[in-house]
Amino acid sequence: MLGELRTGERRPLARLLTRVEGGDPSVRALLPDLFAAGHGGHLVGITGPPGSGKSTLVSALIGEWRKRGRRVGVLAVDPSSPYTRGAILGDRIRMMEHAADRDVFMRSMASRGELGGLAATTWIAAAALDAAGFDPILIETVGAGQSEVEIARLAETTVVVEVPEMGDEVQAIKAGLLEVADIIAVNKGDRPGADRAARQLRAMLSTAGGRIERKPPPVLVTTATTAEGVPALVDAIEAHRSTARSPMRARERAASQVRRALADLAARHAEADPGWEASVQAVADRELDPFTAAERLLDAGRLE
Repeated sequence: MLGELRTGERRPLARLLTRVEGGDPSVRALLPDLFAAGHGGHLVGITGPPGSGKSTLVSALIGEWRKRGRRVGVLAVDPSSPYTRGAILGDRIRMMEHAADRDVFMRSMASRGELGGLAATTWIAAAALDAAGFDPILIETVGAGQSEVEIARLAETTVVVEVPEMGDEVQAIKAGLLEVADIIAVNKGDRPGADRAARQLRAMLSTAGGRIERKPPPVLVTTATTAEGVPALVDAIEAHRSTARSPMRARERAASQVRRALADLAARHAEADPGWEASVQAVADRELDPFTAAERLLDAGRLE
């Protein structure tokens, strides 16, 4: 399987991603070799509120990187139904101009009820694209707005897309979405007020701080439909690459990935425990609180 990925063939990669999304347990055995096979592809998160033009901007970014001779991978996470867990997966419709390009691989993924704008398997899918030699790897989040800070724990560079006249910029900063930004793109720059919004954001970020011990992120104006400002945005993303791979930030991302894996493993073991159903029913009947139930299930797992 990994040998097929290195050849650049698209079908083996597509088949692997289908297994990843479907929760195929055999994928677990591939993970050590999958991570070891990585080429160091730059993980770039694209997030922001609905209607900010993220998918159109991603398409423009693909075009610019292809001009520079790069192979581009894209994971576009769409919201899914809380009942069927299915999704429309419509983000790729806005990127169809790249569909025939063999050096662009686009994959839509359903969030499947996960919070934070990502699917649970996004990090494994990104590792697969890296092993297949794509660089950069763009991860476009759901677009649920303020809840999408999870992308900053996965991506090396996080681009937050804003548009002019979409509300109070101060509230946006307080919400935390802009605080995870490494770069801010004020998209739809042909709208009135785009330059003014960019100036306001720069002024606010210079005093608001954000994450500890880091300078305010650059604020750029783009118009994705015409690609205006997109080369400058790509330059900014490339310039951030070395900062993104500092030992401190690499360790932060690794710690986040290990915590997520621990949470997933603990949940799977707990659900397989014979006492799972009784614990859930006890919480439903208010005989136990959720934390006590979880602690008992974890203790039971340690005793086995």
